[in-house]
This record gives sequence, C-alpha cells and structure tokens, in this order.
Amino acid sequence: MNHIDTSDFYGPHVTNQLIREALSPYPDNLALVTKIGAMRDDKAAWLPAIGAAELAQAVESNLRNLGLDILEVVNLRVMFDVHGPAEGSIEAPLTALAELQRQGKLRHIGLSNVTAAQVAQGRSICDIVCVQNQYNLVHRGDDALIDELARRGIAYVPFFPLGGFNPLQSSALSAAAQYLGATPMQVALAWLVRRSPNILLIPGTSSLAHLRENLAAADLQLPDEIMPVLDRIATDCTIG
Repeated sequence: MNHIDTSDFYGPHVTNQLIREALSPYPDNLALVTKIGAMRDDKAAWLPAIGAAELAQAVESNLRNLGLDILEVVNLRVMFDVHGPAEGSIEAPLTALAELQRQGKLRHIGLSNVTAAQVAQGRSICDIVCVQNQYNLVHRGDDALIDELARRGIAYVPFFPLGGFNPLQSSALSAAAQYLGATPMQVALAWLVRRSPNILLIPGTSSLAHLRENLAAADLQLPDEIMPVLDRIATDCTIG
C-alpha cells in the first residue's frame, strides 16, 4: 500500500487540488493521509483550528478538493505549542474527530505533534493508527514512543526526516555515505527504515532528481557495523 501525506507548507487546498489533478482516479493501493487542526493567518503563521466546527470544515474541504467520498486517514495536529509537542488534553478535538469518523467522513484517525501521554489519552477515546512527529538521526526524542507504538502495531511517520529547514550535517554521516557509495540523505533515510518496522517515510521535495534519490534509499542496505556509528550521531559533537 502506497501512502501520500497531503499536508503542505503552502496550504492543503493547493496541495489537494494538485494531487487530484495528478492522480485521480486514484488506484486501489493508494492511501491519502491528510492532517487538520491548524491554519495559517495572513502572515503565514500557524494557528490552532481544533474547534468542532473548524475540524468539520477542514474534513469537508479535504473531501471536496481531493474528490473523495471518505478520507482514508486524518491526522489531528495538536497545537499547544507550534514548535513541538506540549502537554494538554486532546479529548475535545479528538472526540469531535471521532464523531466525524462515525458519520462516515473518514476511516482512520492519527495524531501529530503529540506527547506519549496524549497518545495514551487518544487511544482511550478512539483507535489511533499512526503518529506523526518530528524525528530523524539527530532529533531522537521519540525513541521510546516509537518502540511502544511498534509493540502496539501503530505506524510512526517522522516529519523532517532529513532535518527540515536545517538539513542534517554530520561528519560521521558523511563518512558513512562515502563508505556506502550513497548520499548522506539516502543514508539518513535508510537508517529510519531500519530503525523500526512501523516507520513510514514522507521526505518532501520539489525536485524530481531528489525524489528519485529518496526512493533509491529504500534499496540501500546498511551493514551492522554502520548502525552504532549512526546511532551515536545524536550526541556527536561534530553535528553542525
């Protein structure tokens, strides 16, 4: 099953319309995953949008722009802190999203920008099929959460898998890439694939060449001796 995350820096409307234009009618083995719970103001700053009416409107917008009768997966983006997960109850917005699920607007629910406690709270309200948080070779705060989710059969989707606006830089990563005849970013993606079987990758790019490079990372086999070197990068003083 292939999956496409419809979240986009420029806004979901444009992204969804482009996806519909490029891929509709959608193949049976394609799952479209969207994310709601935030909106941009006129200065492009992120604002929470987790009221029941706002969530319903966002779901309807996704259905309309994607040309679907039901959304496969909707991730609820939690916005107690725009810069990262922060504690707070998600009962109200998640209950509203679960009601939309009962109405047949969406099949599955995921969470984004959440803490382990919020995942636990979410699982007490409805089934959670995936968690989308920031995670990569350097940003390793979710190590324990990933392992817990894997035990429960819940997918983990790392955003900024290559560092985001500050691409990963490490002498150890560069050396490993040279040894393997690959690019540093391919090695970083291959590490994520090997890190845990429940990890699903969504590296973004605006370049066809980079897209092909990212896809090739799926075939890159990391030898056992490379893994401890890569695992230490998060605490390596050579990270730039």
